[in-house]
Amino acid sequence: MTQLQDFAGRVALVTGAASGIGAACAEALAARGCSRLVLVDVDGAGMDALDLGACEVHRIVGSVADAGLWQAVAPSLAGLDHAVVNAGIGSGGLIASVSLAEWRRVMDVNLDGAFLTLGHALRAMEGKRGSVVVVSSTTGLKPVPGIGPYGVAKAAVAHMARIAAAENAKKGIRVNAIAPGGVDTAIWESGEDFKASVAAIGREATLARMAKTTPLGRFATSAEMADSILYLLSDAAANITGHVMVSDGGFTL
Repeated sequence: MTQLQDFAGRVALVTGAASGIGAACAEALAARGCSRLVLVDVDGAGMDALDLGACEVHRIVGSVADAGLWQAVAPSLAGLDHAVVNAGIGSGGLIASVSLAEWRRVMDVNLDGAFLTLGHALRAMEGKRGSVVVVSSTTGLKPVPGIGPYGVAKAAVAHMARIAAAENAKKGIRVNAIAPGGVDTAIWESGEDFKASVAAIGREATLARMAKTTPLGRFATSAEMADSILYLLSDAAANITGHVMVSDGGFTL
């Protein structure tokens, strides 16, 4: 198993790489021998702070939803073997009351940005084998009130991954998605209810209270999500494509 998850000599793209699941993936890929990483995030300082050892790193600061950004990224994708389509933003609001502006803000990054990332990654892998993991969410599988735009976008990217898997299997390119449940990442910080709870009882207590709806009774760590993502990227999952892996501590049961 260790050999099959050896990324020595591989080139990988990770979006949303400055924190959370993306940062954990970048560090795990570097630790497992990845020779070159292409990282994209709006937070340049966060990417600079990552511990990536001796791995060659190309850091691109900007939004994945900016089509122009991908013109600058494209040369760095030469020889691409793997991609983690991870960049995303949080959102709240009921379908009946969320504004069109908020809907479009979320779709811009979480769906359009994922589309641009996936398309460029697949084109960079043309003529060779490769693998991609798209980060979806259990909110794209299980209806959760109050996060309409986010849940819809995450459902869409999971299906986009399945379509891309069907289109690229004969080319030797595997595409899968992962649907995390609750994960302790900075994405929660944008929610007003979360911020109010943190102010009242603290962040740790807030996460513990939120995790009560998860049968395992806790939120996952970003490192745990990275382990699952690297499995899907690796040769250990060579026969898996078009799959949406649910890693949610039992939340969707």
